[in-house]
Amino acid sequence: MSEEMIPEITDVAVEAAETEENTQINYSEKSLAELADLFMELARNPERMKMNKEAEAIKSAFYKNLSKEKAAAGYADAGSANVPDDAQISDEAADAAAEAAVPEIPETAGDNVSENPFAEIERGFKALYNAYRRERAEYNRQQEKEREHNLELKQAVIEDLKALIEKQEDVNRTFPEFREIQNRWRAVGPVPMQSFRNLNDTYQLYVEQFYDMVKINRELRDLDFKKNLEVKTAFCEQAEKLAESPSIVEAFRELQKLHEQWKEYGPVAKEFRESIWDRFKAATAVINKKYQAYFEGLKEQHAENLVAKTGLCEKVEEIASRENISAPEWNTLSKEIEDIQKQWRTIGFASKKDNQKIYDRFRAACDKFFERKREFYAGYKENINANLEKKIALCEAAEALKNSTEWKKTTNQLINLQKQWKEIGAVPRKKSEQLWKRFRAACDEFFNERDKNVKPENDFYGNLKAKQRLIAEIEAYELSADTDENAEAMEDFMQRWQEIGFVPFKEKDEIARKYKDALQAKFGESASKARKSRYAKAPRSEKERLVQKYLKKEQDITTYENNIGFFAMSKNSEPLIKQMQERIEQAKKELKELEEQIRAVDSDAADAE
Repeated sequence: MSEEMIPEITDVAVEAAETEENTQINYSEKSLAELADLFMELARNPERMKMNKEAEAIKSAFYKNLSKEKAAAGYADAGSANVPDDAQISDEAADAAAEAAVPEIPETAGDNVSENPFAEIERGFKALYNAYRRERAEYNRQQEKEREHNLELKQAVIEDLKALIEKQEDVNRTFPEFREIQNRWRAVGPVPMQSFRNLNDTYQLYVEQFYDMVKINRELRDLDFKKNLEVKTAFCEQAEKLAESPSIVEAFRELQKLHEQWKEYGPVAKEFRESIWDRFKAATAVINKKYQAYFEGLKEQHAENLVAKTGLCEKVEEIASRENISAPEWNTLSKEIEDIQKQWRTIGFASKKDNQKIYDRFRAACDKFFERKREFYAGYKENINANLEKKIALCEAAEALKNSTEWKKTTNQLINLQKQWKEIGAVPRKKSEQLWKRFRAACDEFFNERDKNVKPENDFYGNLKAKQRLIAEIEAYELSADTDENAEAMEDFMQRWQEIGFVPFKEKDEIARKYKDALQAKFGESASKARKSRYAKAPRSEKERLVQKYLKKEQDITTYENNIGFFAMSKNSEPLIKQMQERIEQAKKELKELEEQIRAVDSDAADAE
């Protein structure tokens, strides 16, 4: 292989290098303010003219996030610029696309302040971007102008070299001129890319012709060969040292510079040409192999990161799709989503083509969850406000009954109101305790007055004392070794408890709990089974079960109709009256169904006879 046939890095490696650069910062996760700050830092960077890709990436992320935030805030989105990827177009084309995508901001625009906050944010960013774009456009024009000038200079050098070869004069005169031509060639800067290869090949051709065709003094020729060998040996040493660099990406970039410098120097003595080139090529191959391996490993890591992030997406999507979530569960799940988001941030990037897609999927799942949470709490607020009106109506109904002297009827009515209270869901936290105290106070006032006016046959406090004595008797009972005897004693205690009448209303729950605990402590599991058996009262036939259900439903309808009469006295009773009417309609439908079922049972019995 000749020295001019420099090994090229594959497109995969170049694309991987661009991937490495472009995944250093994920601009899509930055806020609008952070993106604006990043652009200001870039605009102050001395190397800013070489940072066009970063500038375009920041701009693209800014307009994409701006569009999303506008939509989320309810502002009409005018759309964002669609500038082609710099990796696919020249700097000139990128500048033209940027000029078409972002309009110039008039100098007087600062006098007009929009009421839309996003318009002000966008206007400020556009001003920054326009200033950078104008500066870069001027920079590119100067660079292109300079490259065109360099092309003319190098073409003139080639013409001088060609003329020098054609002279065929004394070598002692032509060799210093040749040295001067080489120095001039190296001193000239870069030329347009499309002219580089042809220009360089032409120059190398004439250099070879100078050495091979002109009869020069062997001493001077050997001296030049020796100098070129020293330089190229140094290049080999540098390349070999780069192969040991901990940063393979940086080593690869430095290697490209060495290759460009290698081309600038002439040949070495024929006996060293193959060996020096093989040495340089070997060092290049080592770096290229490490470079390829590095990006293969990077691809594997990207693939693992994509799998991990896909798993997190699936978790959030599953949570966001759950149904019938309660208020406490929303808070628990929110904490779980936040933990998943923290875990997401610990995972590295996916590949260039997948990274934005997987982020958009994750963001969409999170947005869906929190949007559903907002909708739930909006409906939850309406529901608890409706519950508040219902409980206020119950308070007013209880207060309307608290002075009644129809003890039995009003007792049943208040107990029914208490059942309805338990069926109503939550109310605003600040009102909950206050409403309960109000409702309980009305109930207590009636039951206290009822207990004071109790008839001898309904001695509530006497009954309370009797039940307390019975509990003490249960606790004092000494278990026998005979299980049947213990069962008989337990049955006797339970029968005597049922025969004792009602106790004061405010004492009934506590005395019932003490009775249950006493039986459980003394007789264990047998007590629970016996109590369930005593209260089960299962009907003996299917018809009997249906009839009991029918009578219970009729009693419910009567209770609901009575409640409507009580609620009519309350100004906040509309929700409860509507609820009672719905219950009455539903109960009547169920009565008809029960009638049909009872007739069907009778018909089956007649057929059987």
